[in-house]
Amino acid sequence: MATSALEHGARGQERGPRGCEHYDRGCLLKAQQICEECSTLFGEYYCSICHLFDKDKKQYHCENCGICRIGPKEDFFHCLKCNLCLAMNLQGKHKCIENVSRQNCPICLEDIHTSRVVAHVLPCGHLLHRTCYEEMLKEGYRCPLCMHSALDMSRYWRQLDDEVAQTPMPSEYQNMTVDILCNDCNGRSTVQFHILGMKCNICESYNTAQAGGRRISLDQQ
Repeated sequence: MATSALEHGARGQERGPRGCEHYDRGCLLKAQQICEECSTLFGEYYCSICHLFDKDKKQYHCENCGICRIGPKEDFFHCLKCNLCLAMNLQGKHKCIENVSRQNCPICLEDIHTSRVVAHVLPCGHLLHRTCYEEMLKEGYRCPLCMHSALDMSRYWRQLDDEVAQTPMPSEYQNMTVDILCNDCNGRSTVQFHILGMKCNICESYNTAQAGGRRISLDQQ
Protein backbone atom coordinates (compact mmCIF):
# COMPACT_ATOMS: atom_id res chain seq x y z
CA MET A 1 0.00 0.00 0.00
CA ALA A 2 2.81 2.39 0.94
CA THR A 3 4.67 1.57 -2.24
CA SER A 4 1.58 2.18 -4.32
CA ALA A 5 1.05 5.58 -2.67
CA LEU A 6 4.66 6.59 -3.28
CA GLU A 7 4.41 5.55 -6.92
CA HIS A 8 1.19 7.52 -7.26
CA GLY A 9 2.92 10.52 -5.70
CA ALA A 10 5.82 10.21 -8.11
CA ARG A 11 3.44 10.14 -11.08
CA GLY A 12 1.72 13.24 -9.72
CA GLN A 13 5.07 14.98 -9.40
CA GLU A 14 5.70 14.37 -13.09
CA ARG A 15 2.41 16.06 -13.97
CA GLY A 16 3.28 19.29 -12.18
CA PRO A 17 3.98 20.99 -8.82
CA ARG A 18 2.18 19.64 -5.76
CA GLY A 19 0.57 21.65 -2.98
CA CYS A 20 3.59 21.23 -0.69
CA GLU A 21 6.33 18.75 0.15
CA HIS A 22 4.05 16.94 2.61
CA TYR A 23 1.30 16.38 0.04
CA ASP A 24 2.16 12.92 -1.31
CA ARG A 25 -1.15 12.11 -2.98
CA GLY A 26 0.09 13.81 -6.11
CA CYS A 27 -3.03 15.87 -6.68
CA LEU A 28 -2.66 19.29 -8.25
CA LEU A 29 -4.04 22.02 -6.03
CA LYS A 30 -5.83 24.90 -7.69
CA ALA A 31 -6.91 27.90 -5.61
CA GLN A 32 -10.32 29.13 -6.60
CA GLN A 33 -13.33 30.82 -5.06
CA ILE A 34 -15.83 27.98 -5.47
CA CYS A 35 -15.43 24.23 -5.05
CA GLU A 36 -15.92 22.51 -8.42
CA GLU A 37 -17.53 19.47 -6.77
CA CYS A 38 -19.99 20.91 -4.26
CA SER A 39 -20.08 24.62 -5.23
CA THR A 40 -19.09 25.68 -1.70
CA LEU A 41 -18.13 29.37 -1.62
CA PHE A 42 -14.76 29.72 0.11
CA GLY A 43 -14.85 33.51 0.26
CA GLU A 44 -17.09 36.34 -0.89
CA TYR A 45 -13.92 37.97 -2.23
CA TYR A 46 -11.13 36.05 -3.91
CA CYS A 47 -7.99 37.42 -5.59
CA SER A 48 -6.39 35.04 -8.07
CA ILE A 49 -3.09 36.94 -7.77
CA CYS A 50 -2.73 37.17 -3.98
CA HIS A 51 -4.84 34.01 -3.43
CA LEU A 52 -6.69 35.97 -0.76
CA PHE A 53 -10.07 34.76 0.52
CA ASP A 54 -12.15 37.20 2.56
CA LYS A 55 -15.57 38.63 3.26
CA ASP A 56 -16.77 41.25 0.80
CA LYS A 57 -15.26 44.59 1.89
CA LYS A 58 -15.22 46.16 -1.59
CA GLN A 59 -11.64 44.94 -1.99
CA TYR A 60 -9.61 45.40 -5.14
CA HIS A 61 -6.16 44.31 -6.26
CA CYS A 62 -3.71 47.14 -7.01
CA GLU A 63 -1.03 45.99 -9.43
CA ASN A 64 1.30 48.86 -8.51
CA CYS A 65 1.00 48.21 -4.76
CA GLY A 66 1.26 44.46 -5.38
CA ILE A 67 -1.46 43.68 -2.81
CA CYS A 68 -5.22 43.77 -2.31
CA ARG A 69 -6.70 46.83 -0.65
CA ILE A 70 -10.05 47.62 0.92
CA GLY A 71 -12.04 49.83 -1.42
CA PRO A 72 -14.22 50.63 -3.11
CA LYS A 73 -11.71 51.01 -5.93
CA GLU A 74 -13.33 54.12 -7.40
CA ASP A 75 -12.61 56.00 -4.16
CA PHE A 76 -8.84 55.59 -4.48
CA PHE A 77 -6.02 56.29 -6.92
CA HIS A 78 -2.43 55.02 -6.94
CA CYS A 79 0.22 57.71 -6.57
CA LEU A 80 3.22 56.44 -8.51
CA LYS A 81 5.74 58.61 -6.65
CA CYS A 82 4.44 57.94 -3.14
CA ASN A 83 3.87 54.32 -4.26
CA LEU A 84 0.58 54.00 -2.42
CA CYS A 85 -3.16 54.08 -2.99
CA LEU A 86 -4.63 57.31 -1.62
CA ALA A 87 -8.11 58.78 -1.38
CA MET A 88 -9.33 60.50 -4.54
CA ASN A 89 -9.65 63.86 -2.76
CA LEU A 90 -5.84 63.90 -2.43
CA GLN A 91 -5.18 63.56 -6.16
CA GLY A 92 -3.07 66.55 -7.18
CA LYS A 93 -3.46 68.03 -3.68
CA HIS A 94 -0.72 66.36 -1.66
CA LYS A 95 3.04 66.66 -1.45
CA CYS A 96 4.76 63.60 -2.92
CA ILE A 97 7.82 61.94 -1.42
CA GLU A 98 9.50 59.11 -3.32
CA ASN A 99 8.40 55.70 -1.94
CA VAL A 100 7.20 57.30 1.30
CA SER A 101 4.84 54.36 1.88
CA ARG A 102 7.82 52.06 2.37
CA GLN A 103 8.63 53.84 5.64
CA ASN A 104 7.11 52.73 8.92
CA CYS A 105 4.63 54.95 10.74
CA PRO A 106 6.71 57.24 13.00
CA ILE A 107 4.12 56.95 15.77
CA CYS A 108 3.58 53.19 16.14
CA LEU A 109 6.66 52.13 14.08
CA GLU A 110 4.56 49.60 12.15
CA ASP A 111 4.32 49.13 8.39
CA ILE A 112 2.16 51.56 6.43
CA HIS A 113 2.23 50.06 2.93
CA THR A 114 0.53 46.77 3.81
CA SER A 115 -1.59 48.09 6.69
CA ARG A 116 -5.36 47.84 6.60
CA VAL A 117 -5.52 51.21 8.40
CA VAL A 118 -5.89 54.12 5.98
CA ALA A 119 -2.78 56.27 5.59
CA HIS A 120 -3.04 59.99 6.39
CA VAL A 121 -0.85 62.32 4.33
CA LEU A 122 0.50 65.31 6.24
CA PRO A 123 1.09 68.66 4.49
CA CYS A 124 4.83 67.93 4.60
CA GLY A 125 4.26 64.68 2.66
CA HIS A 126 5.01 62.23 5.47
CA LEU A 127 2.56 59.44 6.23
CA LEU A 128 0.91 58.30 9.44
CA HIS A 129 -1.78 55.74 10.08
CA ARG A 130 -5.09 57.58 10.30
CA THR A 131 -5.61 56.28 13.85
CA CYS A 132 -2.09 57.34 14.88
CA TYR A 133 -2.68 60.81 13.42
CA GLU A 134 -5.86 61.24 15.46
CA GLU A 135 -4.06 60.17 18.64
CA MET A 136 -1.14 62.51 17.88
CA LEU A 137 -3.47 65.53 17.68
CA LYS A 138 -4.45 64.96 21.30
CA GLU A 139 -0.87 65.75 22.34
CA GLY A 140 0.51 68.07 19.65
CA TYR A 141 0.20 69.45 16.14
CA ARG A 142 3.61 68.80 14.51
CA CYS A 143 4.92 66.05 12.26
CA PRO A 144 7.11 63.78 14.41
CA LEU A 145 9.68 63.56 11.59
CA CYS A 146 10.19 67.14 10.39
CA MET A 147 8.22 69.23 12.95
CA HIS A 148 6.13 70.85 10.19
CA SER A 149 2.57 71.71 11.23
CA ALA A 150 0.40 68.65 10.63
CA LEU A 151 -2.73 70.69 9.85
CA ASP A 152 -3.82 74.25 9.04
CA MET A 153 -2.99 76.26 12.17
CA SER A 154 -3.69 79.74 10.77
CA ARG A 155 -6.81 80.24 12.90
CA TYR A 156 -4.92 79.32 16.06
CA TRP A 157 -2.02 81.62 15.10
CA ARG A 158 -4.42 84.57 14.93
CA GLN A 159 -5.75 83.71 18.39
CA LEU A 160 -2.17 83.61 19.61
CA ASP A 161 -1.63 87.07 18.10
CA ASP A 162 -4.37 88.39 20.38
CA GLU A 163 -2.95 86.63 23.43
CA VAL A 164 0.53 88.01 22.78
CA ALA A 165 -0.88 91.54 22.34
CA GLN A 166 -2.75 91.25 25.64
CA THR A 167 0.25 89.85 27.54
CA PRO A 168 3.01 92.46 27.70
CA MET A 169 6.43 91.22 28.78
CA PRO A 170 8.19 92.62 31.88
CA SER A 171 10.25 95.75 31.18
CA GLU A 172 13.56 93.87 31.21
CA TYR A 173 12.34 91.68 28.31
CA GLN A 174 10.46 94.24 26.20
CA ASN A 175 13.46 95.16 24.05
CA MET A 176 14.87 91.66 23.80
CA THR A 177 15.12 90.02 20.39
CA VAL A 178 15.98 86.48 19.39
CA ASP A 179 16.88 84.61 16.20
CA ILE A 180 14.33 81.93 15.31
CA LEU A 181 13.98 79.10 12.78
CA CYS A 182 10.51 78.43 11.41
CA ASN A 183 9.55 74.75 11.18
CA ASP A 184 6.87 75.52 8.59
CA CYS A 185 8.73 77.61 5.98
CA ASN A 186 12.31 76.83 7.13
CA GLY A 187 12.99 80.57 7.15
CA ARG A 188 15.14 82.42 9.68
CA SER A 189 14.24 85.75 11.19
CA THR A 190 14.94 87.98 14.17
CA VAL A 191 11.89 88.77 16.28
CA GLN A 192 10.94 90.18 19.65
CA PHE A 193 11.13 87.59 22.40
CA HIS A 194 7.84 86.58 24.00
CA ILE A 195 7.13 83.81 26.45
CA LEU A 196 3.91 82.74 24.66
CA GLY A 197 5.57 82.26 21.30
CA MET A 198 7.71 83.87 18.64
CA LYS A 199 6.10 84.58 15.31
CA CYS A 200 7.90 83.97 12.02
CA ASN A 201 8.28 87.21 10.04
CA ILE A 202 8.03 85.29 6.76
CA CYS A 203 4.96 83.02 7.01
CA GLU A 204 3.48 84.30 10.31
CA SER A 205 3.61 80.86 11.94
CA TYR A 206 4.30 80.36 15.63
CA ASN A 207 5.74 76.91 14.93
CA THR A 208 9.25 78.20 15.55
CA ALA A 209 12.35 77.35 17.53
CA GLN A 210 15.02 79.58 18.99
CA ALA A 211 18.12 79.49 16.79
CA GLY A 212 20.39 81.81 18.75
CA GLY A 213 20.92 83.63 22.01
CA ARG A 214 18.73 86.45 23.24
CA ARG A 215 19.98 90.01 22.94
CA ILE A 216 18.84 93.53 23.72
CA SER A 217 18.74 96.15 20.97
CA LEU A 218 21.71 98.53 21.26
CA ASP A 219 19.58 101.64 20.85
CA GLN A 220 17.43 100.55 23.82
CA GLN A 221 20.29 99.77 26.23
